Amino acid sequence: MVQAPSKTLTLAEFLQLPETKPASEYVDGQIVLKPMPQGKHSAIQGEFLPAINGVVKPQRIARAFPELRCTFGGRSTVPDIVVFVWSRIPRDDNGEVANTFPAAPDWTIEILSPDQSQTKVTKNILHCLKHGTQMGWLIDPDEQTVFVFRPKQEMEVFDAPDDVLPMPSFASELRLTIGDLFAWLLE
Repeated sequence: MVQAPSKTLTLAEFLQLPETKPASEYVDGQIVLKPMPQGKHSAIQGEFLPAINGVVKPQRIARAFPELRCTFGGRSTVPDIVVFVWSRIPRDDNGEVANTFPAAPDWTIEILSPDQSQTKVTKNILHCLKHGTQMGWLIDPDEQTVFVFRPKQEMEVFDAPDDVLPMPSFASELRLTIGDLFAWLLE
């Protein structure tokens, strides 16, 4: 859903607006309201975060964040899950995780909601890849399919239960099949 502001806002002006629920994104000069997550989306997101963090966080390799606003390249988007390599996590003066992330994630993961445009989500993933993201996933729960995007490579489609999903190099210890991923919907 695109909200039509009374005047065109700049990215800086958008970032001064109060946060909305669900989140609003700034894409190509327009404010776009993300759809409210539903059951399948929430189940996958809720299981995937600890699966990623259980592998990469204890060794301080990387960290996964849910629904984190990332602002870079003239856009401000809120992917369902982003993963930042440990050394790239923005920090405040106290060394704590910063509140703002003015950088592209190393891995972006989107979980398609029933009313969400696959084209819009794909464009956000491609924008991330153009700005340094190593890998992007688009998970379609209804089709039980994962589309994997890498910079300057052909998109790959994974939809067989035994398909092992490719991981970014920093998360190579994480092993997940299509069957594992969509089994989270049965739990």
